[in-house]
Amino acid sequence: MREMQAQNLDIIRLDIGNPDMPPPPHVLDAMQKAVFDPSKHGYSGYQGIPAFREAVARYYQHRFGVSLNPDTEVLPLIGSKEGIVNMSLGYLDAGDISLVPDVSYPSYATGARLAGAEVHWLPMRAENQYLVDVSDIPDQIAARAKVLWVNYPNNPTGATANVDFYRDLVAFSIQNDILLLSDNPYVEVTFDGYRASSALSAPDAMTCTVEFMSFSKTFNMGGWRLGAAVGNAQALQTLLQVKSNVDSGHFHAIYDAGIAALDHTPRTWIDERNLIYQRRRDRIMQTLPQIGLEAENPKGTLYIWARVKHGSAEEYIEQVLTQARVALAPGGAYGHGGEHYIRLSVSVPDDRLDEALTRLETWYTSNYKPSISTTQANHV
Repeated sequence: MREMQAQNLDIIRLDIGNPDMPPPPHVLDAMQKAVFDPSKHGYSGYQGIPAFREAVARYYQHRFGVSLNPDTEVLPLIGSKEGIVNMSLGYLDAGDISLVPDVSYPSYATGARLAGAEVHWLPMRAENQYLVDVSDIPDQIAARAKVLWVNYPNNPTGATANVDFYRDLVAFSIQNDILLLSDNPYVEVTFDGYRASSALSAPDAMTCTVEFMSFSKTFNMGGWRLGAAVGNAQALQTLLQVKSNVDSGHFHAIYDAGIAALDHTPRTWIDERNLIYQRRRDRIMQTLPQIGLEAENPKGTLYIWARVKHGSAEEYIEQVLTQARVALAPGGAYGHGGEHYIRLSVSVPDDRLDEALTRLETWYTSNYKPSISTTQANHV
């Protein structure tokens, strides 16, 4: 793709989940005001500022009915990704096992490997709505496991989960002395009236659970790198010990903007933003049969998880890029369970999305040539 861009070829990127719309106006106003305040330019401390932690606690109380101590059960993050990896570095060691879905955000497994731990892959089955099934975990694996990763609404599959699902995971985690890690950046990116929940809403969750929340997708603040880990105080103290040796707190102005986002963003802003994503999702879903893909209609996230009907996902993506000049994400990048799938993003302006889908239809009708062997393998 870089080589093609160097030749000034126009590539439309449906491969990344990068919000294309701005944050709410009051967030920008709060940032601008803080930038011009001379008192806002010093160090903010490893735990950030109390006002931000308190705003996160208020959000969890209002949104999920979950009570958090802002001093011990909320820890700011430089976006949720660094918290994910640093939690693994703080909690895992050689000989430990991290339980990771076999279709999942790559940082779950990467963090474990950086810590010297092993990864045990959990099957993510379409017939089970891509829900992790702890009955798949052998007793000898559960005995060595230290953490269990889940992510709903799910990247890349778009799958969703309810509180009953989290209740079962909490019970399993308590029984096996496992830290349940819920990555929840898409909790406010949902469609068709669906409202996502928090793992911390399950009974006894605070005894064994940490959840990662992010401002990137919730408030269109991807480049601001603001998030938080919330939940079990002991686990957050471990995470803080790692973070205090490798990074520092945010610029005060970013915290002020985050407070404004949490306290003053009306539900109508989120609903209107999601309606734009939903229309784009519907536009893509309508086109899939014409471009050799099939998918379940997702209720959340920025993605559509589509199976390639003829040929391999790798050759499909390669031909799409070189011939139609549209970039798609290979499902295999999210684990071996995604080998026959691709991920398409809705975070593209409407005009560019329409152009991309037109290119895909023209290309598939005129030029797509799957190899016979991979087509037969997919059917088998």
